[in-house]
Amino acid sequence: MAPTDQLFEAAREAMALCYAPYSKFPVGAAIRAEDGKIYKGANIENIAFPQGWCAECTAIGAMVMGGQKKIVEIAVIAEKVALCPPCGGCRQKIAEFADRETRIYLCDETGIKKTMTMDELLPFSFETDTIDGAGQK
Repeated sequence: MAPTDQLFEAAREAMALCYAPYSKFPVGAAIRAEDGKIYKGANIENIAFPQGWCAECTAIGAMVMGGQKKIVEIAVIAEKVALCPPCGGCRQKIAEFADRETRIYLCDETGIKKTMTMDELLPFSFETDTIDGAGQK
């Protein structure tokens, strides 16, 4: 199985484990980190809106808890839509652990439908060099 197919399958497996009793909108994500391992996440809702966690966020948490800090590529899938791009907050969270050329795969239930880079997904992201230069005028 091709590496991108493995990532897609992991995202689909994660989606099946989501907790979405309110929106009924399952989402899964899978990250390949620098160590080559795949870290999965699914959306986890909470009645105290908007306190739920997106799939991308839980996958990032799994990656960090696995000792990794670099996203090589990430796949995102949702059950009810053709493409499920990460929300704005997740785009920024992904950017924290990615570089501009990190590949983002947007999937439907049959496979990868669109491939983007981090820079295409979130141009002009808020980065550490923004903070490093803060206060220096």
